[in-house]
This record gives sequence, structure tokens and C-alpha cells, in this order.
Amino acid sequence: MSTMIQESPQLWGDKRFHTWNYEMREAFGGKVFKVMLDAGFTCPNRDGNIATGGCTFCSARGSGDFAGSRRDDLVTQFNKIRDLQHQKWPDAQYIGYFQAYTNTYAPVEQLREYYEVILQQPGVVGLSIATRPDCLPDDVIEYLAELNQRTYLWVEMGLQTVHESTSQLINRAHDTQCYLDAVAKLRKHNIRTCAHIIYGLPGETHDMMLDTGRAVAQMDVQGIKIHLLHLMRKTPMVKQYEAGLLQFLEKDEYVKLIVDTLEFLPPEMIVHRLTGDAPRDLLIGPMWSLKKWEVLNSFDKLLAERNTWQGKYWKGKSN
Repeated sequence: MSTMIQESPQLWGDKRFHTWNYEMREAFGGKVFKVMLDAGFTCPNRDGNIATGGCTFCSARGSGDFAGSRRDDLVTQFNKIRDLQHQKWPDAQYIGYFQAYTNTYAPVEQLREYYEVILQQPGVVGLSIATRPDCLPDDVIEYLAELNQRTYLWVEMGLQTVHESTSQLINRAHDTQCYLDAVAKLRKHNIRTCAHIIYGLPGETHDMMLDTGRAVAQMDVQGIKIHLLHLMRKTPMVKQYEAGLLQFLEKDEYVKLIVDTLEFLPPEMIVHRLTGDAPRDLLIGPMWSLKKWEVLNSFDKLLAERNTWQGKYWKGKSN
């Protein structure tokens, strides 16, 4: 009787995917957490420069619902958020995370003032800057390239989907080629780039979502954030939901989407996150997402049940 030989999984620590936490411990020898900041920026998709209304899923705080308060200066924000997280990780180092709105949407002199003050804070080992691909003019790229020479830098950009029909529905206000061009500009200077995508956008099927994941796998990006779509109160997407354009993903479907995606991501791509958070008082659905640790454990469980891991079916970049 023949016995089936089970492949040994690739592991990053005790995980079957390349976690941000694993990467930080490898790079810095211990725990590193992001300190989430709101520097008071706006967005060209809100102020009329490119469009108005913003992306339909985006909250009133510009996706910075857990960042510091813009009523405080950046150092005060940094200290408050750092101290709060220190209760859980007392010996950690920090990355200043410019999270809310579009964090390169200002003159480069202003960006320099904001970024440098955070780099000067004790224990800060780097910066992560969230922005749009249409907000990276040449002088900003040059400054980011300079920063990249002297600190640990990430630039995070929202792709959300590769489907232009969905992009128009969510009012993303840039096309996928704009995104690819921005990645090329950043990578010319070896700046680490993280792609944000969302699973559960209106009208997208399982295969359409995986198409977006596969596209990111082929990009020259070093990290990925996969967000579960959260519908929050007072966002434009509420009207789309009321019109029947949006159906929430079930937990089992989302977990399968994540594991399917991990299998075809390159093993060196760093997974910054696999789900997302929304404030309980703003969340309309899906409500199962509030049980975050249960969701995270479900990813590990399905990976083990399928004896699979990140990159198991990675075949390299297509020509």
C-alpha cells in the first residue's frame, strides 16, 4: 500500500506566510510597531483637485480612524499612541506611520518638516507613508529617495482593485496604469512599496478579487495589505449598499480568498495585514469582522488544513 508523502510547509517563525512581525524581528531584532499619525493632510479626491467625495468606502477620517487626533501636534500624537501601545509591547521600537488621508499631498518643504520631526523621536527606526499614486511629483520622489538612504522607509499606496469598472464605482479617481507608473518611480530608487487591496468591493466576484491579488503578485512591490471591505456609517458607500450594489462577504468566503491569494504571492513579499479594523460604533457590516483574533486564527487553521503556505504555487514573474 502506497503512502502519500506530505510536503513540509515553508514557515516564517510559526506562520505559513511572511508576516510583518517576522520581518521586523529579523530586521531589528525585536518587536517594532507602527505609531499611527494624522498630519492634517487632505486628499485630491476630496478637495476637487482631481475629484470630490473621496473613495466611496473611505471614512470621514481618511482611513485614519485609529490614528492620533489632528487636534494634537505630531509629537503629542506620537507620544500618546506610542504610550498606549507600549502597554502591550513595553520594549518595542517604532515606525512612524503617516496614515490618514494622502500623506504626500503637500509641498515638499512641509513634508520634510513633518517627517523629520518623527524621525527625531527616540526609538523610531523608520517611516511608513500612505499616499495615492497620483500624488508623487518628482521633487517628492527625490526627497523620498533621500529618506530611503538614511532610514527604513515604506510607501503604501491604495490600489484596491485592478478592475476599472469597480474603480469608477468606488470613485478611486485614478486608473491602474497610474498605479503601475508610481510603483516604477518609487522602485527606481529602491523604495519599498506596499500595495493595498480590498476584497468585498461592490459587484466583484471571487475570481475578480483573485485577479487583483494575482496582479499584485506580478508587480514590483515588496509588501501587500489585504483589507476586508468594511461598510462604515457616513461613507458614500452606504448609498450603494442601500441600492443593493453591495453584499457583504461571509467569513468562510473571505478566509478562503485570503488563503487562495497567499498561495500565489511570492514568498519574499511581506504581508503587512490580512484583514482590517473599523470602529465598532461606525461599522455597519460585516459584523463578524469585529472578532479579529478569531478571523486571524481562521487563516492559520485553513492554511494548516490544506497544508499550504505563501508562495506554494508561485511560479515567478510573467514575461
